[in-house]
Amino acid sequence: MTLKEEFQTRNFSIYGQWFGILSMIICLATGISAIFTFRPLIIIFAVIAICSAFLILFIEVPLLLRICPTSGKFDDFVRKISTNYMRAAAYGAMSLIQFFSNFGGPTSLIAAAVFLLITSLCYVLAGLKGQDFIGSKTLGGAGVAQMIV
Repeated sequence: MTLKEEFQTRNFSIYGQWFGILSMIICLATGISAIFTFRPLIIIFAVIAICSAFLILFIEVPLLLRICPTSGKFDDFVRKISTNYMRAAAYGAMSLIQFFSNFGGPTSLIAAAVFLLITSLCYVLAGLKGQDFIGSKTLGGAGVAQMIV
C-alpha cells in the first residue's frame, strides 16, 4: 500500500500517525528555539518539548524499539501506548503541558501545543469511529518490524 492509498483509507489513525511525526519535528524545533529565551520557566518547558519529541519518535516508529538499545521499562511504557485512545491521551497530556508554557510568556512552544492537540484529536476521532489502529508501512508498521529480526 502506497502512502497515497494509506491516506485514501480515511482512517484517522493514519492521519494521527503522520500528525504525530509533524508534532515530533515541531516539538524538537520549537524546543530548541525556546531554550535561547533564557527564561528559566520556558527552558523547563523547552526541555519537556524536546523529550516529548524523542518519545513521539519511539511511539510512532515502532521499528526503532527493535533497533535502538533502550531499557525494558521504556519499551514496556511505549508499548502501552498502542491503542487510539491511549495515544490520544498521551498526545493530549503533552499538548496540555505545552499550553501551560504560556504562563511563562508567549513563545513558539504554542505551535507544538497546537500540533499535539490536532494529533490527539485525530486519534480520538479514530477511536470514536471504531477504527482500528493501523500503522503506516512507511513508518515501520504492518510487518516491517518483523522483517528486521
